[in-house]
Amino acid sequence: MEKASNLDSKMYVLDTNVLLHEPLAYLSFQEHDVVIPMTVLEELDHIKDRKHDVSRDARVAIRGLDEVLKDATPEQMLKGVALPSNKKAKASSAGTLIIVNDHLFADSISGLPGNENDHRIINCAVHLQKQHAQCKVVLVTKDINMRLKAKGAGLKFVEDYRTDQLIDDIALLSSGYKKITGDFWQHVGECETQQHGRDAFHKVAKSLIPDVFCNEYLLDDSGHFAARVKSYDDQHIMLKDIGIERLMHQSAWGVKPKNIYQGMAMDALLDTGIELVILTGPAGCGKTLLALACALEMVIEKGIYDKVIVTRNTPEIAESIGFLPGTEEEKMAPWLAAITDTLEVLHKGDENPVSSRNYIMEKANVQFKSVNFMRGRSIQNAVVILQPRIGGILKFLPPCFYWPVEKVKRISKKIDYLSYSEQSLNNKPLLKICNLQEKYNTKPSNDSIFWEAA
Repeated sequence: MEKASNLDSKMYVLDTNVLLHEPLAYLSFQEHDVVIPMTVLEELDHIKDRKHDVSRDARVAIRGLDEVLKDATPEQMLKGVALPSNKKAKASSAGTLIIVNDHLFADSISGLPGNENDHRIINCAVHLQKQHAQCKVVLVTKDINMRLKAKGAGLKFVEDYRTDQLIDDIALLSSGYKKITGDFWQHVGECETQQHGRDAFHKVAKSLIPDVFCNEYLLDDSGHFAARVKSYDDQHIMLKDIGIERLMHQSAWGVKPKNIYQGMAMDALLDTGIELVILTGPAGCGKTLLALACALEMVIEKGIYDKVIVTRNTPEIAESIGFLPGTEEEKMAPWLAAITDTLEVLHKGDENPVSSRNYIMEKANVQFKSVNFMRGRSIQNAVVILQPRIGGILKFLPPCFYWPVEKVKRISKKIDYLSYSEQSLNNKPLLKICNLQEKYNTKPSNDSIFWEAA
């Protein structure tokens, strides 16, 4: 390895858990040097034969490293092999992948046992920091305790791997609507209006709202104007004129919106042209109620879909849903009690709410499924409701939640969106995000606890 002399150059030492979290993480550092200690390769080798999902990630990481290094000589591997994503970059700024035999480094950390893999990797990073004094050496690991130990061992720069975490706070997501100051039409000079049945569409200049997204709602201070973005280009925006009154007078399975936010959510839920609707908001704001009411309306009343599938991931302790007697739906019932509770609320005025609930579940063909068994399934003509805490277990969820059919309505609530930026989530014409700001539960503290536990 040649000694680095560029003050702006960086050398990233990757821990094993980074490659298990994202097998091709070494491609994310572009113009910088990426170091893979030999200890990391040994850990990947031990993990790849286990019968868990993490073993698949280990094998993907090993195959990816082999693809980059297969034609390199031992000398080139120690000096650095150009990363595939930087083949077209200038030689002075191209990033490299380096394999380091950290077993040859003397133990420079006193007080830490040298036979543990974490300590070997920390020792490797400290050794490289001394060897490349003019280069910023950074240890990248998702292990919080390892980051603390590395700092204590004298390593100046330690980071978590956050390349895939463009949004780590639900508050940074789009709310699904924009508020225009004043009267919207006072800002519009000329517009082209088209009438399609009962719907009016207006083409306005994009300069009015430069950062608009498909299916985003627009409101103003007049209390009457409401529209939804149907499409846009560099010059114009096509708006569907809806109006506040129309949003507030919607009804689905006897449920009417209590505020404009629920009205916008219900409008998106009932629109079959929007295939994925994401509802966010505090506990008690009506996400489950609206989703289920609209699902029953489209299945039973309108006959658009044939069934309702409610699914969520089970915690790791119950990932396989167990071997005790019972069907999948019976085992999933405790995890999806919010759905049955909501059905009882929707029919609380009936003489026997429990009997009404069971009848509706049978008539609407409501099915409880574990998301752990949903991969590879072809679901035809159904409304799919995804319960909370989905994002941590399936990486193919929004905006990559694709079923191999056309006519499937998906409704998801409060997913962990760790891998997708605000713009990438909103520029999909079949996607809609709605934030329901107000909550109506009488005891928010208890409800919030149960929501977080779910």
